[in-house]
Amino acid sequence: MLPRLTLRRLLEGHHVSCRALGVRLLGSHHNHQREWSGQQQQTRHKQQVLATLAGVGAGIALWMKYNHQTAAAKLETADETQKYGVYQNGLPEYTLEDVSKHATIKDRVWVSFGSGVYDITDFIAKHPGGDKILLGAGGSVEPFWALYAVHKNPHVLDLFEQYRIGNLAAQDVGESVKNMDDPYANEPRRHITLKPSSKQPFNAEPPLSLLVDNLITPNELFYVRNHLPVPDIDASTYELELFDEESQKEKTLTLKDIKKYPKQTITATVMCAGNRRSEMIKVKPVKGLSWGQAAVGNATWSGARLCDVLKDMGIEDGKTSAVHVQFEGLDTDPTSMPYGGSIPIEKALDPHGDVILAYEMNGEPIPRDHGYPVRVIVPGVVGARNVKWLGRIIVSKDESNAHWQQNDYKGFAPNVDWDTVDFKKSPAIQELPVISAICEPLEGETVKVKNGKIKIRGYAWSGGGRKIVRVDVSSDEGKNWQAADALESDKARHPRAWGWTIWTAEVPVPKGKSKVQLCVKAVDSQYNTQPENFENIWNLRGVLSNAYHRVNINLAK
Repeated sequence: MLPRLTLRRLLEGHHVSCRALGVRLLGSHHNHQREWSGQQQQTRHKQQVLATLAGVGAGIALWMKYNHQTAAAKLETADETQKYGVYQNGLPEYTLEDVSKHATIKDRVWVSFGSGVYDITDFIAKHPGGDKILLGAGGSVEPFWALYAVHKNPHVLDLFEQYRIGNLAAQDVGESVKNMDDPYANEPRRHITLKPSSKQPFNAEPPLSLLVDNLITPNELFYVRNHLPVPDIDASTYELELFDEESQKEKTLTLKDIKKYPKQTITATVMCAGNRRSEMIKVKPVKGLSWGQAAVGNATWSGARLCDVLKDMGIEDGKTSAVHVQFEGLDTDPTSMPYGGSIPIEKALDPHGDVILAYEMNGEPIPRDHGYPVRVIVPGVVGARNVKWLGRIIVSKDESNAHWQQNDYKGFAPNVDWDTVDFKKSPAIQELPVISAICEPLEGETVKVKNGKIKIRGYAWSGGGRKIVRVDVSSDEGKNWQAADALESDKARHPRAWGWTIWTAEVPVPKGKSKVQLCVKAVDSQYNTQPENFENIWNLRGVLSNAYHRVNINLAK
């Protein structure tokens, strides 16, 4: 691995423009083939360093992600954003060639957007995403913003306009996107009931009232978490690359090869680390999509056990010095760098860990939105490590250096803010804590009281295969509690309780009350339970939001 360069060294010593890096825009996401020669491995490491250090493309995405509060979830129209990046009288005019001469700190870092030219040099040091802010230096941000439609949000564009220094010459306006394919032109169709928190990339959850109608979540209603455009992969030409850094062994498997391994089927819940973030936001703003309580789903997954595949490469417990297993997807950013994540080697090699290379979801080929043709399912672990559209597996001493492993999906103390955060000081989220939610009735709903009671239901789940042993419910703001009447879950043997529990309860309501607050908390097999409030677990990314779920309802006789 090449040593990590500093931002200043990169800026002062190199001209990092889109053209210099050979940025490939994402018009098509067909399965891309990669070779593993030593020279190409070194080239790839260099690209990773540049991608980590670069990016007004990926970087502006991070700026967008970390600088608005709940606005990332707001879907803006062209009419609302058309005032930005337009020609402004009284400002000097620059050509794209002029802009290209400003790609280092020494020369000042310029970028263009629409008809505007911006000097973002003074913003670089303030960038919450760290040094991932140089990819568009000396060029246009528009090719990258095409990947992240949420950039076109007034809150962010107002901030961006503060760095406006001039107008782009009329003949150059639109040149950067003239021949660019729409990276989202070939997205899959989605069920109309899914509620988007962002459209490009697409992220959505089902209505909460439908979530617990079935123990197994239908494919069409399973929440969708995409970080980049959905690749369109031909299963007949699909290949999965495997590489063991210790032995330098490499292997390529087709989908047909993967299906030759014994087929393992498990029921497992997959949940986004940001599930229930919308509740944490009420304490203090956080950065990220404003997920409700339905960024979670439970499905049966079928595929080859990862430990079987690795064993064929001679990688077994006690026979390797590797510490991590890295996963890379076939969804890529503007530098052709893939989405990635990693898990500890112990989880990957444990035959009872049930990590599988899944090609079926609920008995059908995995839908495109969920990783077709192959995704890794790491049961009991945060959804971010369940990498979709799996293209490469690397057995390594090192954790994945992907942004989503190193600089995201981590928890921090409530006092840490974007001025003081150091992502190196916090481990990447793996197993998730115990959580529960009320799905019926909904917030603000009017519920009929029958025999002095009302019926409520919801889900509960705990990471690491810990079984839900009890769900406690309250109808008086948590003053008094009772156990839920029924718990429904997959019949897998303990301790491999990878799937969620659907619970139902009838609770008495206080006499004479027209409004009550319902509360729920779950207890897992290690007797972990949920914290009482969000104040104590607030964190700047709004992850791990597992405080008591509270729902305020009206009562009708």
